[in-house]
Amino acid sequence: MKKKYISISIALMTAFMCACGTTTIQEDTTVADNNVVNESTGLEMTEEEMNAFASGIATENEAVTDTESEQTSVEEEFVLNNEIEEKCPSSVSTHRTDVDYSDYTHGTYYSETCGMDRGYSIILPGDYSEDKQYPVLYLLHGIFGNEYSFSSDANNKIREIVANMAADGLIEETIVVCPNMYATADPEMQPGFTAEQCVPYDNFINDLVNDLMPYIESNYSVLTGRENTYLAGFSMGGRETIFITLQRPELFGYVCAISAAPGIVPTTDGFMTHPGQMEESEMRFADGAVEPNVFIICCGTKDSVVGTYPKQYHELLTTNGSDHIWYEVTGADHDNNAIKSGLYNLFKQIAYDKVNN
Repeated sequence: MKKKYISISIALMTAFMCACGTTTIQEDTTVADNNVVNESTGLEMTEEEMNAFASGIATENEAVTDTESEQTSVEEEFVLNNEIEEKCPSSVSTHRTDVDYSDYTHGTYYSETCGMDRGYSIILPGDYSEDKQYPVLYLLHGIFGNEYSFSSDANNKIREIVANMAADGLIEETIVVCPNMYATADPEMQPGFTAEQCVPYDNFINDLVNDLMPYIESNYSVLTGRENTYLAGFSMGGRETIFITLQRPELFGYVCAISAAPGIVPTTDGFMTHPGQMEESEMRFADGAVEPNVFIICCGTKDSVVGTYPKQYHELLTTNGSDHIWYEVTGADHDNNAIKSGLYNLFKQIAYDKVNN
């Protein structure tokens, strides 16, 4: 397991965000004047603000012309190594005319964990064939989100990063699965800033391992085993990514938690009191556990939502002797710049291991 530390000063932003987003989300408890009021806290949020929790504060569209793309590709030569790069190169994230991109499609599976049908969005490789098998990335959204959160924002460049790196022969063509992480057995229950409303997120580990992963492996042409199974998440999805990885490290060979939300260990933030999924001393891999080949935790230095909680997770893991990669994205908020950076570095590490192992 590789271990790196990149020291960059943190700007702790405690003010609530006022950014716009386009993500489709589930409705919450009380709606008035197009705002949502969480009844337990009295906190009022616009739909755009809830979207920012789910899939990131909106960033400007970075689309460029084909000419600009060709020029950028020349200027930003990709160098295959295992070093972290804070910024995802535009040559990797740009939409290219020579690459076959697939659209997100939607499916459902029956969850024994929740006792109901649940949805997921999925990206298949452009030339997907049952005659070939593909590795799988499970990508988890933030609080207030659902399986449509990432597919509703093209600026996260998920399709481009995965397809471009595969087209260039850096990684294998990869299936990306975006589940609904709110694993509740009560269809009337909605996410919010209370311990009770957050329990379904912690329950997702059971739905993922016992229901969704077996369904994907049975219904799509996938490579199985930890070397071919990746896990990543943003915000609340980042929190659950860390939790799932510590609980079931033998299942995932490559992991990235981006802008992870508080609540793995007990704490009180600006929104609620978190009872914690484990004590600080328990935030570690079990003795003798098969650890991921790569376990990345990252966050923007200007994150106005989760602040320094990701760094605190890094420090706890370090104190408890659990190996991982930690880095910060200079200038990034709780946004797509952090998401693109995390996913790019995850696949870059996969590409490096593919060549060297």
